[in-house]
Amino acid sequence: MAPINETHVTRPGLAVIDVAGVDDATVFAIQAVLAARWATAAADRTTRDVGQPGVRLRCYLDLHQPLDS
Repeated sequence: MAPINETHVTRPGLAVIDVAGVDDATVFAIQAVLAARWATAAADRTTRDVGQPGVRLRCYLDLHQPLDS
């Protein structure tokens, strides 16, 4: 994964979330749970690290923008 950019965490309440899981379905399910609760810049694809098991996904959250439930 690319390094976290300073603008992604310029103030409290902004978060960069790296998710690792066994497959795409697992990490996209985690992202969906997060996106149902907070404003999320969702990822549309996963990455694989050579020689490492599973997949990874990065998404960005803004905890100041809760979604109505």
